[in-house]
Amino acid sequence: MKAARSAKGSRTGKTSPARGAYGRIFGALRDHNKLFSESLPLIASENIISPAVREALLSDFGNRYAEGWPGERVYAGCAHIDEVEIECMRLAKKLFRAEFADVRPISGVVANLAIYSAFSSPGDVMIAPSIPAGGHISHGKREHSGTAGLVHGLDIEFYAFDAKEMTIDVDETKKRVRGLKKAGRTPKIAMLGGSLFLFPHPVAELASFFKSHKIHINYDAAHVAGLIVGGRFQDPLREGADTMTLSTHKTLFGPQGGLVLGSKGHAEAIKRAVFPGLTSSHHIHHMAAKAVAFAEALEFGRKYAAQVVSNARRLAQELSACGFHVLGEGRGFTESHQIAVDVWEHADGGKVEASLEEANIIVNRQLIPGDIKAGRNYFHPGGIRMGVSELTRLGMGGAEMREVAELIRDVIIDKKDARRVKSAVKSLRRDYQKARYCFDGRRDAYEYIKLR
Repeated sequence: MKAARSAKGSRTGKTSPARGAYGRIFGALRDHNKLFSESLPLIASENIISPAVREALLSDFGNRYAEGWPGERVYAGCAHIDEVEIECMRLAKKLFRAEFADVRPISGVVANLAIYSAFSSPGDVMIAPSIPAGGHISHGKREHSGTAGLVHGLDIEFYAFDAKEMTIDVDETKKRVRGLKKAGRTPKIAMLGGSLFLFPHPVAELASFFKSHKIHINYDAAHVAGLIVGGRFQDPLREGADTMTLSTHKTLFGPQGGLVLGSKGHAEAIKRAVFPGLTSSHHIHHMAAKAVAFAEALEFGRKYAAQVVSNARRLAQELSACGFHVLGEGRGFTESHQIAVDVWEHADGGKVEASLEEANIIVNRQLIPGDIKAGRNYFHPGGIRMGVSELTRLGMGGAEMREVAELIRDVIIDKKDARRVKSAVKSLRRDYQKARYCFDGRRDAYEYIKLR
Protein backbone atom coordinates (compact mmCIF):
# COMPACT_ATOMS: atom_id res chain seq x y z
CA MET A 1 0.00 0.00 0.00
CA LYS A 2 2.82 2.42 0.89
CA ALA A 3 4.54 1.69 -2.40
CA ALA A 4 1.34 2.40 -4.31
CA ARG A 5 0.82 5.69 -2.52
CA SER A 6 4.44 6.64 -3.22
CA ALA A 7 3.98 6.01 -6.96
CA LYS A 8 0.86 8.19 -7.15
CA GLY A 9 1.94 10.94 -4.79
CA SER A 10 0.07 12.00 -1.65
CA ARG A 11 -3.41 10.84 -0.53
CA THR A 12 -4.83 14.01 -2.06
CA GLY A 13 -3.76 12.84 -5.50
CA LYS A 14 -1.42 15.79 -6.04
CA THR A 15 1.82 15.17 -7.89
CA SER A 16 4.92 15.68 -5.77
CA PRO A 17 7.36 18.43 -6.84
CA ALA A 18 9.99 15.80 -7.64
CA ARG A 19 7.65 13.72 -9.78
CA GLY A 20 6.39 16.85 -11.53
CA ALA A 21 9.96 17.82 -12.44
CA TYR A 22 10.62 14.23 -13.51
CA GLY A 23 7.72 14.35 -15.93
CA ARG A 24 8.64 17.78 -17.30
CA ILE A 25 12.20 16.67 -18.04
CA PHE A 26 11.10 13.69 -20.10
CA GLY A 27 8.42 15.75 -21.77
CA ALA A 28 11.03 18.27 -22.92
CA LEU A 29 13.28 15.47 -24.20
CA ARG A 30 10.48 14.01 -26.30
CA ASP A 31 9.47 17.46 -27.58
CA HIS A 32 13.07 18.18 -28.58
CA ASN A 33 13.32 15.00 -30.65
CA LYS A 34 10.03 15.83 -32.38
CA LEU A 35 11.17 19.40 -33.12
CA PHE A 36 14.35 18.24 -34.82
CA SER A 37 12.53 15.57 -36.81
CA GLU A 38 10.44 18.40 -38.30
CA SER A 39 13.21 20.99 -38.75
CA LEU A 40 16.07 21.81 -41.09
CA PRO A 41 19.12 21.54 -38.78
CA LEU A 42 21.84 23.70 -40.33
CA ILE A 43 24.12 24.23 -37.34
CA ALA A 44 27.61 23.65 -38.74
CA SER A 45 28.92 22.15 -35.48
CA GLU A 46 26.18 19.51 -35.17
CA ASN A 47 25.31 16.18 -36.72
CA ILE A 48 23.26 13.08 -35.95
CA ILE A 49 24.67 9.79 -34.76
CA SER A 50 23.71 6.36 -36.05
CA PRO A 51 21.65 3.88 -34.00
CA ALA A 52 24.85 1.89 -33.43
CA VAL A 53 26.66 4.89 -31.94
CA ARG A 54 23.62 5.56 -29.75
CA GLU A 55 23.71 1.95 -28.52
CA ALA A 56 27.34 2.35 -27.44
CA LEU A 57 26.42 5.54 -25.56
CA LEU A 58 23.76 3.63 -23.61
CA SER A 59 26.18 0.90 -22.52
CA ASP A 60 27.41 0.25 -18.98
CA PHE A 61 30.75 1.80 -19.96
CA GLY A 62 29.10 5.08 -19.00
CA ASN A 63 29.08 4.02 -15.32
CA ARG A 64 32.78 3.11 -15.12
CA TYR A 65 36.17 4.70 -14.57
CA ALA A 66 39.29 3.85 -16.55
CA GLU A 67 41.82 6.47 -15.49
CA GLY A 68 45.14 6.22 -17.26
CA TRP A 69 46.26 4.40 -20.40
CA PRO A 70 45.13 0.93 -21.53
CA GLY A 71 47.12 -1.62 -19.54
CA GLU A 72 48.09 1.04 -16.97
CA ARG A 73 44.73 1.75 -15.35
CA VAL A 74 44.18 3.07 -11.85
CA TYR A 75 41.08 0.82 -11.50
CA ALA A 76 40.39 -2.88 -11.97
CA GLY A 77 37.56 -4.18 -14.15
CA CYS A 78 38.88 -2.53 -17.31
CA ALA A 79 39.66 -5.56 -19.48
CA HIS A 80 36.91 -4.91 -22.01
CA ILE A 81 37.30 -1.14 -21.77
CA ASP A 82 40.96 -1.57 -22.71
CA GLU A 83 39.96 -3.78 -25.63
CA VAL A 84 37.60 -1.15 -27.03
CA GLU A 85 39.97 1.76 -26.39
CA ILE A 86 42.84 0.03 -28.17
CA GLU A 87 40.52 -0.60 -31.13
CA CYS A 88 39.39 3.03 -31.00
CA MET A 89 42.99 4.27 -31.17
CA ARG A 90 43.80 1.85 -34.00
CA LEU A 91 40.86 3.12 -36.05
CA ALA A 92 41.71 6.77 -35.37
CA LYS A 93 45.31 6.28 -36.50
CA LYS A 94 44.16 4.50 -39.66
CA LEU A 95 41.55 7.16 -40.49
CA PHE A 96 43.98 10.05 -40.21
CA ARG A 97 47.20 8.19 -41.07
CA ALA A 98 48.72 9.26 -37.77
CA GLU A 99 51.43 7.58 -35.71
CA PHE A 100 49.76 8.40 -32.41
CA ALA A 101 46.18 9.01 -31.27
CA ASP A 102 44.82 9.90 -27.84
CA VAL A 103 41.07 9.25 -27.86
CA ARG A 104 40.49 10.32 -24.24
CA PRO A 105 39.81 14.10 -24.51
CA ILE A 106 36.14 14.68 -23.71
CA SER A 107 35.77 17.62 -26.12
CA GLY A 108 37.59 19.56 -28.80
CA VAL A 109 38.33 22.28 -26.26
CA VAL A 110 40.00 19.75 -23.95
CA ALA A 111 41.97 18.43 -26.94
CA ASN A 112 43.24 21.97 -27.59
CA LEU A 113 44.08 22.41 -23.92
CA ALA A 114 46.14 19.22 -24.11
CA ILE A 115 48.22 20.82 -26.88
CA TYR A 116 48.62 24.06 -24.93
CA SER A 117 49.67 22.12 -21.83
CA ALA A 118 52.06 19.80 -23.66
CA PHE A 119 53.85 22.35 -25.83
CA SER A 120 53.68 25.73 -24.09
CA SER A 121 53.70 27.43 -20.71
CA PRO A 122 51.52 30.24 -19.32
CA GLY A 123 52.78 33.56 -20.65
CA ASP A 124 53.94 32.12 -23.97
CA VAL A 125 52.64 33.58 -27.22
CA MET A 126 50.32 31.69 -29.57
CA ILE A 127 49.27 32.95 -32.99
CA ALA A 128 45.75 31.99 -34.08
CA PRO A 129 42.80 33.18 -36.18
CA SER A 130 40.62 35.85 -34.59
CA ILE A 131 36.96 34.93 -34.07
CA PRO A 132 35.61 37.16 -36.91
CA ALA A 133 38.27 35.56 -39.13
CA GLY A 134 37.07 32.08 -38.22
CA GLY A 135 38.88 31.31 -34.97
CA HIS A 136 37.27 29.32 -32.18
CA ILE A 137 36.79 30.66 -28.65
CA SER A 138 39.20 27.98 -27.43
CA HIS A 139 41.93 29.86 -29.36
CA GLY A 140 40.98 33.18 -27.82
CA LYS A 141 42.39 35.88 -25.59
CA ARG A 142 41.90 36.11 -21.85
CA GLU A 143 39.97 39.39 -22.15
CA HIS A 144 37.47 37.61 -24.42
CA SER A 145 37.24 34.65 -21.98
CA GLY A 146 39.00 32.54 -24.59
CA THR A 147 40.22 29.18 -23.35
CA ALA A 148 43.83 29.64 -24.45
CA GLY A 149 44.17 32.94 -22.58
CA LEU A 150 41.82 32.45 -19.64
CA VAL A 151 42.61 28.85 -18.75
CA HIS A 152 46.18 28.31 -19.91
CA GLY A 153 47.42 31.91 -19.71
CA LEU A 154 48.65 32.18 -23.30
CA ASP A 155 49.25 35.58 -24.88
CA ILE A 156 47.31 35.51 -28.16
CA GLU A 157 48.28 37.21 -31.39
CA PHE A 158 46.15 36.97 -34.52
CA TYR A 159 47.02 36.06 -38.08
CA ALA A 160 46.70 38.56 -40.87
CA PHE A 161 43.49 37.62 -42.68
CA ASP A 162 42.44 38.09 -46.29
CA ALA A 163 38.68 38.73 -46.09
CA LYS A 164 38.22 38.48 -49.85
CA GLU A 165 39.85 35.06 -50.04
CA MET A 166 38.46 34.09 -46.60
CA THR A 167 41.74 32.63 -45.43
CA ILE A 168 45.02 33.52 -43.73
CA ASP A 169 47.27 35.97 -45.56
CA VAL A 170 50.60 34.12 -45.81
CA ASP A 171 52.94 37.03 -46.58
CA GLU A 172 51.47 39.36 -43.99
CA THR A 173 51.51 36.58 -41.39
CA LYS A 174 55.22 36.01 -41.98
CA LYS A 175 55.82 39.74 -41.49
CA ARG A 176 53.81 39.64 -38.29
CA VAL A 177 55.80 36.71 -36.89
CA ARG A 178 59.09 38.37 -37.77
CA GLY A 179 57.90 41.46 -35.92
CA LEU A 180 56.99 39.39 -32.88
CA LYS A 181 60.41 37.72 -32.93
CA LYS A 182 62.11 41.11 -33.09
CA ALA A 183 60.08 42.15 -30.04
CA GLY A 184 61.18 39.00 -28.18
CA ARG A 185 57.73 37.41 -28.44
CA THR A 186 58.17 34.55 -30.89
CA PRO A 187 55.08 32.32 -30.72
CA LYS A 188 55.46 28.87 -29.19
CA ILE A 189 52.37 27.57 -30.98
CA ALA A 190 50.78 28.37 -34.33
CA MET A 191 47.11 27.35 -34.29
CA LEU A 192 45.55 26.70 -37.67
CA GLY A 193 42.00 25.60 -38.40
CA GLY A 194 38.93 27.14 -36.88
CA SER A 195 35.22 27.53 -36.47
CA LEU A 196 34.14 29.55 -39.52
CA PHE A 197 36.03 27.46 -42.04
CA LEU A 198 35.19 27.72 -45.73
CA PHE A 199 38.55 27.00 -47.36
CA PRO A 200 41.72 25.08 -46.42
CA HIS A 201 44.28 26.98 -44.40
CA PRO A 202 47.78 27.51 -45.87
CA VAL A 203 49.49 24.81 -43.81
CA ALA A 204 52.02 23.82 -46.47
CA GLU A 205 52.77 27.47 -47.29
CA LEU A 206 53.58 28.32 -43.65
CA ALA A 207 54.92 25.06 -42.20
CA SER A 208 58.61 25.43 -43.05
CA PHE A 209 58.55 29.09 -41.99
CA PHE A 210 57.03 28.23 -38.60
CA LYS A 211 59.41 25.32 -38.08
CA SER A 212 62.40 27.55 -38.85
CA HIS A 213 61.28 29.61 -35.84
CA LYS A 214 60.75 26.48 -33.70
CA ILE A 215 56.99 27.11 -33.54
CA HIS A 216 54.82 24.07 -32.83
CA ILE A 217 52.06 23.80 -35.45
CA ASN A 218 48.66 22.50 -34.38
CA TYR A 219 45.71 22.18 -36.73
CA ASP A 220 42.25 22.37 -35.17
CA ALA A 221 40.20 20.07 -37.42
CA ALA A 222 37.08 20.11 -35.24
CA HIS A 223 34.84 21.18 -38.11
CA VAL A 224 36.49 19.50 -41.06
CA ALA A 225 37.72 16.18 -39.63
CA GLY A 226 35.16 14.16 -41.60
CA LEU A 227 36.15 15.95 -44.79
CA ILE A 228 39.82 15.23 -44.12
CA VAL A 229 38.97 11.55 -43.58
CA GLY A 230 37.03 11.59 -46.85
CA GLY A 231 39.90 13.19 -48.78
CA ARG A 232 37.83 16.29 -49.62
CA PHE A 233 39.57 19.14 -47.79
CA GLN A 234 43.27 19.10 -46.94
CA ASP A 235 45.68 16.72 -45.21
CA PRO A 236 47.29 18.75 -42.41
CA LEU A 237 49.62 16.08 -41.03
CA ARG A 238 51.13 15.55 -44.50
CA GLU A 239 51.27 19.31 -45.15
CA GLY A 240 53.42 20.04 -42.11
CA ALA A 241 51.26 20.24 -38.99
CA ASP A 242 52.95 18.68 -35.96
CA THR A 243 49.71 17.75 -34.23
CA MET A 244 46.01 17.82 -34.98
CA THR A 245 43.08 18.25 -32.61
CA LEU A 246 39.42 17.77 -33.30
CA SER A 247 35.98 17.13 -31.93
CA THR A 248 34.25 13.96 -33.02
CA HIS A 249 30.69 15.13 -33.67
CA LYS A 250 30.61 17.53 -36.62
CA THR A 251 31.58 16.31 -40.10
CA LEU A 252 33.02 13.31 -38.28
CA PHE A 253 29.62 11.91 -37.30
CA GLY A 254 30.33 10.49 -33.85
CA PRO A 255 29.37 11.34 -30.29
CA GLN A 256 30.48 14.54 -28.62
CA GLY A 257 34.13 14.18 -27.69
CA GLY A 258 37.68 15.05 -28.65
CA LEU A 259 40.79 13.53 -30.24
CA VAL A 260 44.49 14.43 -30.43
CA LEU A 261 46.72 13.12 -33.21
CA GLY A 262 50.45 13.41 -33.74
CA SER A 263 53.73 11.57 -34.13
CA LYS A 264 55.21 9.04 -31.73
CA GLY A 265 57.59 11.76 -30.59
CA HIS A 266 54.66 13.81 -29.29
CA ALA A 267 52.99 10.90 -27.52
CA GLU A 268 54.29 11.13 -23.96
CA ALA A 269 53.77 14.88 -23.61
CA ILE A 270 50.20 14.57 -24.90
CA LYS A 271 49.40 11.53 -22.75
CA ARG A 272 50.54 13.33 -19.57
CA ALA A 273 48.57 16.44 -20.51
CA VAL A 274 45.36 14.46 -21.01
CA PHE A 275 45.79 12.34 -17.86
CA PRO A 276 46.32 13.28 -15.15
CA GLY A 277 46.46 16.84 -16.42
CA LEU A 278 43.01 17.43 -17.89
CA THR A 279 40.80 14.41 -17.31
CA SER A 280 39.96 11.86 -14.68
CA SER A 281 37.35 9.56 -16.18
CA HIS A 282 37.28 10.20 -19.91
CA HIS A 283 33.60 9.31 -20.42
CA ILE A 284 34.18 5.71 -21.41
CA HIS A 285 30.84 5.28 -23.18
CA HIS A 286 31.70 8.20 -25.44
CA MET A 287 35.06 6.58 -26.18
CA ALA A 288 33.25 3.38 -27.23
CA ALA A 289 30.85 5.40 -29.37
CA LYS A 290 33.83 7.13 -31.01
CA ALA A 291 35.17 3.71 -31.98
CA VAL A 292 31.87 2.80 -33.65
CA ALA A 293 31.77 6.14 -35.51
CA PHE A 294 35.39 5.71 -36.64
CA ALA A 295 34.47 2.33 -38.13
CA GLU A 296 31.54 3.97 -39.94
CA ALA A 297 33.80 6.74 -41.23
CA LEU A 298 36.33 4.22 -42.48
CA GLU A 299 33.59 2.44 -44.43
CA PHE A 300 31.43 5.34 -45.63
CA GLY A 301 33.51 8.49 -45.08
CA ARG A 302 34.57 9.14 -48.67
CA LYS A 303 31.07 9.02 -50.13
CA TYR A 304 29.72 11.11 -47.27
CA ALA A 305 32.41 13.79 -47.52
CA ALA A 306 31.95 14.11 -51.28
CA GLN A 307 28.20 14.63 -50.86
CA VAL A 308 28.70 17.12 -48.01
CA VAL A 309 30.96 19.37 -50.10
CA SER A 310 28.68 19.05 -53.13
CA ASN A 311 25.64 19.98 -51.02
CA ALA A 312 27.39 22.95 -49.41
CA ARG A 313 28.40 24.40 -52.77
CA ARG A 314 24.92 23.85 -54.19
CA LEU A 315 23.23 25.49 -51.21
CA ALA A 316 25.62 28.46 -51.43
CA GLN A 317 24.93 28.84 -55.15
CA GLU A 318 21.18 28.67 -54.63
CA LEU A 319 21.28 31.19 -51.78
CA SER A 320 23.29 33.55 -53.97
CA ALA A 321 20.75 33.10 -56.77
CA CYS A 322 17.99 33.93 -54.27
CA GLY A 323 19.62 37.31 -53.60
CA PHE A 324 21.79 36.64 -50.54
CA HIS A 325 25.36 37.92 -50.14
CA VAL A 326 27.22 34.64 -49.67
CA LEU A 327 30.86 35.06 -48.67
CA GLY A 328 33.69 33.53 -50.68
CA GLU A 329 31.99 33.94 -54.05
CA GLY A 330 35.26 34.48 -55.89
CA ARG A 331 36.46 31.05 -54.79
CA GLY A 332 33.23 29.19 -55.41
CA PHE A 333 31.70 30.05 -52.00
CA THR A 334 33.05 27.06 -50.02
CA GLU A 335 35.20 23.93 -50.06
CA SER A 336 33.86 22.64 -46.75
CA HIS A 337 30.49 21.83 -45.19
CA GLN A 338 29.96 25.47 -44.25
CA ILE A 339 28.40 28.54 -45.82
CA ALA A 340 28.72 32.08 -44.47
CA VAL A 341 26.16 34.72 -45.41
CA ASP A 342 26.37 38.46 -44.83
CA VAL A 343 22.76 39.29 -43.89
CA TRP A 344 23.23 42.87 -42.71
CA GLU A 345 21.13 44.36 -45.53
CA HIS A 346 18.14 42.33 -44.26
CA ALA A 347 18.68 42.37 -40.47
CA ASP A 348 21.44 41.57 -38.02
CA GLY A 349 22.45 37.93 -37.67
CA GLY A 350 20.69 37.53 -34.34
CA LYS A 351 17.33 38.63 -35.76
CA VAL A 352 17.78 36.44 -38.84
CA GLU A 353 18.57 33.46 -36.63
CA ALA A 354 15.42 34.05 -34.58
CA SER A 355 13.21 34.56 -37.64
CA LEU A 356 14.40 31.33 -39.22
CA GLU A 357 13.93 29.41 -35.98
CA GLU A 358 10.24 30.38 -36.00
CA ALA A 359 10.01 28.48 -39.29
CA ASN A 360 11.94 25.45 -37.94
CA ILE A 361 15.10 26.40 -39.84
CA ILE A 362 17.99 26.16 -37.37
CA VAL A 363 21.11 28.27 -38.08
CA ASN A 364 23.47 30.31 -35.94
CA ARG A 365 24.42 33.99 -36.00
CA GLN A 366 28.06 34.57 -36.85
CA LEU A 367 30.67 37.30 -36.57
CA ILE A 368 32.18 37.86 -40.00
CA PRO A 369 35.15 39.94 -41.22
CA GLY A 370 34.47 43.63 -40.71
CA ASP A 371 31.99 43.21 -37.87
CA ILE A 372 34.28 44.33 -35.04
CA LYS A 373 35.44 47.40 -36.97
CA ALA A 374 31.76 48.24 -37.60
CA GLY A 375 31.02 48.02 -33.86
CA ARG A 376 28.95 44.85 -34.05
CA ASN A 377 29.03 42.07 -31.48
CA TYR A 378 28.22 38.37 -31.28
CA PHE A 379 24.59 38.96 -30.31
CA HIS A 380 23.99 41.25 -33.30
CA PRO A 381 26.62 40.32 -35.90
CA GLY A 382 26.52 40.84 -39.62
CA GLY A 383 26.34 37.20 -40.60
CA ILE A 384 24.92 33.76 -40.19
CA ARG A 385 26.69 30.42 -40.58
CA MET A 386 25.17 27.24 -41.98
CA GLY A 387 26.43 23.69 -42.35
CA VAL A 388 24.98 20.81 -44.35
CA SER A 389 26.50 17.89 -42.42
CA GLU A 390 23.25 16.77 -40.80
CA LEU A 391 20.99 17.21 -43.82
CA THR A 392 23.51 15.25 -45.87
CA ARG A 393 23.54 12.40 -43.40
CA LEU A 394 19.78 12.28 -43.63
CA GLY A 395 20.13 11.63 -47.37
CA MET A 396 19.47 15.05 -48.88
CA GLY A 397 21.13 16.09 -52.13
CA GLY A 398 21.29 18.97 -54.58
CA ALA A 399 17.57 19.22 -55.31
CA GLU A 400 16.81 19.52 -51.60
CA MET A 401 19.50 22.21 -51.21
CA ARG A 402 17.58 24.30 -53.74
CA GLU A 403 14.39 23.88 -51.68
CA VAL A 404 16.24 24.80 -48.47
CA ALA A 405 17.58 28.00 -50.06
CA GLU A 406 14.12 28.97 -51.26
CA LEU A 407 12.64 28.42 -47.80
CA ILE A 408 15.31 30.66 -46.27
CA ARG A 409 14.53 33.31 -48.90
CA ASP A 410 10.83 33.02 -48.10
CA VAL A 411 11.52 33.96 -44.48
CA ILE A 412 14.28 36.57 -44.75
CA ILE A 413 13.80 38.33 -48.09
CA ASP A 414 10.14 37.74 -48.94
CA LYS A 415 8.96 38.00 -45.30
CA LYS A 416 6.43 35.20 -45.68
CA ASP A 417 4.44 34.00 -42.69
CA ALA A 418 6.66 31.74 -40.58
CA ARG A 419 3.82 29.29 -39.95
CA ARG A 420 3.37 28.65 -43.66
CA VAL A 421 7.11 28.18 -44.15
CA LYS A 422 7.23 25.85 -41.16
CA SER A 423 4.57 23.70 -42.79
CA ALA A 424 6.70 23.49 -45.94
CA VAL A 425 9.76 22.59 -43.85
CA LYS A 426 7.87 19.73 -42.19
CA SER A 427 6.75 18.49 -45.60
CA LEU A 428 10.32 18.51 -46.91
CA ARG A 429 11.58 16.62 -43.86
CA ARG A 430 8.91 13.90 -44.03
CA ASP A 431 10.96 11.58 -46.25
CA TYR A 432 14.30 12.22 -44.53
CA GLN A 433 14.18 10.62 -41.10
CA LYS A 434 16.94 7.98 -41.06
CA ALA A 435 20.71 8.25 -40.78
CA ARG A 436 22.58 7.21 -43.91
CA TYR A 437 26.27 6.35 -44.34
CA CYS A 438 26.18 3.81 -41.50
CA PHE A 439 26.01 0.02 -41.07
CA ASP A 440 22.53 -0.06 -39.58
CA GLY A 441 20.07 2.80 -40.04
CA ARG A 442 16.76 1.05 -39.50
CA ARG A 443 15.65 3.24 -36.60
CA ASP A 444 14.63 6.83 -37.21
CA ALA A 445 17.44 9.28 -36.48
CA TYR A 446 15.31 11.29 -34.05
CA GLU A 447 13.33 8.39 -32.60
CA TYR A 448 12.74 8.84 -28.88
CA ILE A 449 13.77 5.58 -27.20
CA LYS A 450 11.97 5.03 -23.92
CA LEU A 451 13.59 2.71 -21.39
CA ARG A 452 11.35 3.35 -18.39
